[in-house]
Amino acid sequence: MTPAQREVAAEITAGPRGEVRGPFIALLHNPELAGHVQRLGEHLRWKGKLPPQLKELAVLVTARRWTCQHEWVMHAKLALEGGLAPQIVEAIKQGKEPAGMSQEEKAVYTFCREVHATGRAGDAAFAAIEKRFGLDGALELIALNGYYSLMAMVLNTAGLPLPGNAEPPLR
Repeated sequence: MTPAQREVAAEITAGPRGEVRGPFIALLHNPELAGHVQRLGEHLRWKGKLPPQLKELAVLVTARRWTCQHEWVMHAKLALEGGLAPQIVEAIKQGKEPAGMSQEEKAVYTFCREVHATGRAGDAAFAAIEKRFGLDGALELIALNGYYSLMAMVLNTAGLPLPGNAEPPLR
């Protein structure tokens, strides 16, 4: 690694990720970009205002949108550990709208689906998130969708093997 790559790798390892993995293996080829992306992801994942369960719901909608196997494997586990119901995870995996979501989960799901389908959340979806989490929460949710879309594209292009050489879960 170059000195710049070592510096970013050390920054990533010292943070909550604890190691360089997933998309950062590929992103290290551009260390300046990797550093910026890493800091944004750290903020969104560990310092943002949305509850972890809802963040993971947004990540799963994004992983399904881009059929990102790696993102799905990692975040389906985190979503379940964070309290997202298994039937919700399975429905998203199958490309179906989940039944039995809470009001907050439904609001996040609808918002994310609209953002991915049209490039913007519709007025009703935006208002529902803004009412629950404020304007800053709505912007955070847009950023989550964009960030994990970027990560999905990096992972899909890099072709990294799935952890444990698992079979791809998404069709």
